[in-house]
Amino acid sequence: MTTRRSILKTMAAGAISIWGAPLTCAFANVPTDRRFVVVILRGALDGLAAVPPYGDPDYAGVRGQLALNKTGANPLHDLDGFFGLHPALTNMKSYYDAKQLTVFHNICSPYHDRSHFDGQNVLETGGTAPHVLDDGWLNRALKPMGLAGGEQAVAVEQTPPLMLTGSAKVTSWMPDVLPEPEAEFLAKVKALYAGDTALAASLKSALALQAEAQAAMDDPAEQKMMKSGTYGNLSPLFQGAGKLLALPDGPRVAVLDVSGWDTHFAEGAGDGQLARRLRALDTALDSLKTSLGPAWTKTAIVMATEFGRTVHVNGSSGTDHGTGGAAFLLGGAVAGGSVKADWVGLKTPALRDGRDQPARTDLRALFKGVLAEHMGVPQSALDEVVFPESGETRALSQLMV
Repeated sequence: MTTRRSILKTMAAGAISIWGAPLTCAFANVPTDRRFVVVILRGALDGLAAVPPYGDPDYAGVRGQLALNKTGANPLHDLDGFFGLHPALTNMKSYYDAKQLTVFHNICSPYHDRSHFDGQNVLETGGTAPHVLDDGWLNRALKPMGLAGGEQAVAVEQTPPLMLTGSAKVTSWMPDVLPEPEAEFLAKVKALYAGDTALAASLKSALALQAEAQAAMDDPAEQKMMKSGTYGNLSPLFQGAGKLLALPDGPRVAVLDVSGWDTHFAEGAGDGQLARRLRALDTALDSLKTSLGPAWTKTAIVMATEFGRTVHVNGSSGTDHGTGGAAFLLGGAVAGGSVKADWVGLKTPALRDGRDQPARTDLRALFKGVLAEHMGVPQSALDEVVFPESGETRALSQLMV
């Protein structure tokens, strides 16, 4: 039944959305001080470019013009004498040196075909195959985390992605790109809600939260660029997420969605289109770290993509859809400083279908390990609820400090 109170609630939501921040409820009684962030790298990141196995004797030959090396004008960042990081990932190298980054290679979800649509569906639902589940594994994990009782998970985009879709309540936030309302309008809205304790508190909380997040938005041009979908400066989004997560009573889980990794053409090696994308991501991650402040020490961030790319370069100086790839676990709560890879080499017999890195580690094992060690999710919930029918996929261990 429509009542005056329900109409006012709808108006409250509409008023807050004017600032591009549909956050209308107060965060309260947060049961954990730990933060968990997932960065979805849509488009299939080239793991051999992001984390080049330069010590493999076949690497330079199979990668040809895309091969990276330790010398020259744009050298890779050496990690362990065998694996390196792309030259653009300078901040990530500093996290690795500080033992706050662990790199995973030859890793993939249970989906081993090459459709972006299906691969992203499996990545986000946590299923064993495409379209067998209609909600996201991270939404299902909120209840076992003790975070399903309020808006304690936020998607940094217009609407929550499939990974956060489900029965647990979540919210979304994007930077402001519209003109700020006039003071007179705000005064009228506040007066309208003054007689309703719940709505007045909701408005006050939402305005305060928006002010915290908006403090990170320094350049309106950058905001418009991000809203238009242009791949450019990611820092405003990552800064805003850090501001929200840093609040004492703010969200504890966040998802950021970064596209642009489908490098079929003119991928580039140490410089070029992929290097620019990696540099933007690397800079944004440091913005997230800075805006988190002291909360960085309680944060774990997983960055994952739907699948990897081909080992060999195609005829367009790019790479095509593959299978195994790279994933990253970073943050102040991470026991990092290593590369985890069940490495089988790059010779043709070792490749899947003679073209792809094989998937030697299930991506769900990484997610399970972080959820168990960092967010306290019981194994039974991981095997049966968060990732159904995954009992045989054991969680990775000793990931967190």
